[in-house]
Amino acid sequence: QAQVVESGGGLVQVGGSLRLSCVGSGRTFGSVMGWFRQAPGKEREFVATISESGRTTDYVDSVKGRFTISRDKATNTVYLQMNSLEPEDTAVYYCAAKLTGGTSANPGEYFYWGQGTQVTVSS
Repeated sequence: QAQVVESGGGLVQVGGSLRLSCVGSGRTFGSVMGWFRQAPGKEREFVATISESGRTTDYVDSVKGRFTISRDKATNTVYLQMNSLEPEDTAVYYCAAKLTGGTSANPGEYFYWGQGTQVTVSS
């Protein structure tokens, strides 16, 4: 059965770091993967995406230089290393798998979604 499962969220102080993990199974193996986030009262926002090979990545401007997306193809695990966290990064973070095409910031192009993991940055 195809699915993606996130883990690694938590409570961290401003300036701290967290690493989120996302394990894919079934049809998600080797797919383009993305991280999105949704804060209370806001729409779901693109954060980062990575190609099947891992050679192509893209980020929303607000996290460039602070977040890094990577993947371990052997285990079909995608990571989001988040450094220099800010209160504005507080949100539920979702991992998603895109079955066709290249990397994308459009959540509508992603087919499988995880249940989300909460990240809270305290000031």
